[in-house]
Amino acid sequence: MKANTRENQAFSDAIDRVNSGMETIINLYNELEEDEPIITFDETVISAISKAKAIYGDEFVNQKINALVRETLSFLPPESGDKTESKKAKKG
Repeated sequence: MKANTRENQAFSDAIDRVNSGMETIINLYNELEEDEPIITFDETVISAISKAKAIYGDEFVNQKINALVRETLSFLPPESGDKTESKKAKKG
């Protein structure tokens, strides 16, 4: 294939852009971290959540699940509180 100076420069510039894009992709790949779910739902719960989202919408179902989990975990002591105090309160 023959190319004049302008075409040659266009190919060279295109190769530079491809190499730059590959470097970016490689850097992103190297920075990937394993995504581990906080909660592992069983298949029946996943199915129920999917059905609820189809009926009520993602935002509504997400809000309800967050409220339920927040209430369920409300028994935990505050982060700033002394853990030994919460144990004493349970015994007392």
